[in-house]
Amino acid sequence: MNYELFIAKRIIGSKAYKSSVSAPIIKIGITAIAIGIIVMLIAIATGLGLQKKVREKVVAFNGHITIVNYDTNASNESIVPLSTEQDFYPDFNMVNGVKHIQGVASKFGVIRTETDFEGIVLKGVGVDYDWSYVKEFLVDGSLPTYTGNLSNEVLISSYLANRLHFQVGDTFQTVFGKESIEELPFQRRFKVVGIFNSGFQDIDKTFMVGDISHIQRMNKWTNSEIGHFEVFLEDFTQLETMDDQIRRYTPSNMNTITIEEKFANTFDWIKIFDNNTYGIIAIMIIVAGINMITALLVLILERTQMIGILKALGSNNWSIRKVFLYNATYLVGLGLLWGNIIGLTLLFIQQQFGFLEFPDPEQYYVSTIPVHIGLDYIILLNIGTFVACMLMLLIPSMIISRISPVKAINFD
Repeated sequence: MNYELFIAKRIIGSKAYKSSVSAPIIKIGITAIAIGIIVMLIAIATGLGLQKKVREKVVAFNGHITIVNYDTNASNESIVPLSTEQDFYPDFNMVNGVKHIQGVASKFGVIRTETDFEGIVLKGVGVDYDWSYVKEFLVDGSLPTYTGNLSNEVLISSYLANRLHFQVGDTFQTVFGKESIEELPFQRRFKVVGIFNSGFQDIDKTFMVGDISHIQRMNKWTNSEIGHFEVFLEDFTQLETMDDQIRRYTPSNMNTITIEEKFANTFDWIKIFDNNTYGIIAIMIIVAGINMITALLVLILERTQMIGILKALGSNNWSIRKVFLYNATYLVGLGLLWGNIIGLTLLFIQQQFGFLEFPDPEQYYVSTIPVHIGLDYIILLNIGTFVACMLMLLIPSMIISRISPVKAINFD
């Protein structure tokens, strides 16, 4: 029988233990661990949630990887067309992990009303466009339907709708320039069938989604010509690997651009949250560990006579240290248990109801604080915290080796 564990259980279960001098300090140590795990869970869940939400917004309107012409055009307007008569289109079967590929095009224009005007980029999409990525951002109306015939239905952002006082069902005129400034511009009349709100200002301020046939006609392209391809992947974490593989199967006149390269500033910004999260985890583990060290030291000093008796009966230092480490394991586990219960409950409530919101949504691209609850990081966080605390507790347990049985067993 493991007598060290037996003694530790008797200490934990005794009434004297619960009403001893060390009891308040032990409770403080448990509370520190619980608060630490709550803070760490919230930091990781909100950090990952924000990164995931921002990625989803950017990817929904751009794809994970863009296949474009190998030229110096850095604008949002499609100039030199690509042909859809490619081996990889409409199914990118050569590379595992490609979920969908679609052909799109874009063209600068100006929306004109009786009182206002607004510069926009018309993003032309066709029958192959996957609306499932955009659907969740729809706030009013419905998604356009494109069957291959010319359609005047468009999807605009709530930002543009508010600035131009548009509602679902309204029609408006848009002017598009030609190659020669001496020629009269193109004029197209569109109908608003849906309004979206991505929360990503770079998208909402600029893009309007419409039928690609309009751009093909204005640019004098054929029905098989588009501006660029958007590739959607099954796993974002494989972005760099998939980019290399996709590039191998594209012609030499085409280039691939990842979403991280296209929106470098945005992705560099969200990566900062990883550093903040690591900092919070380190601080919380140190604080919780120090509190548990204090609690264990008080517990050891309070049980000096017991340590002396155990040594007199033949127990070695490591056996006695194990008694107190078992005790500390129980306390750390109790703190982790309550911390997980409270922390995960708060995260679940925020995930389901979204009570907490950002004071300035434009800076964070989302209005409600997003939460990502993942079993993987929860398990790793608990294991890491437990191991770190126990390693820190090995040091104060060494004080047991300095306790002399003769001096400890003093009942006077």
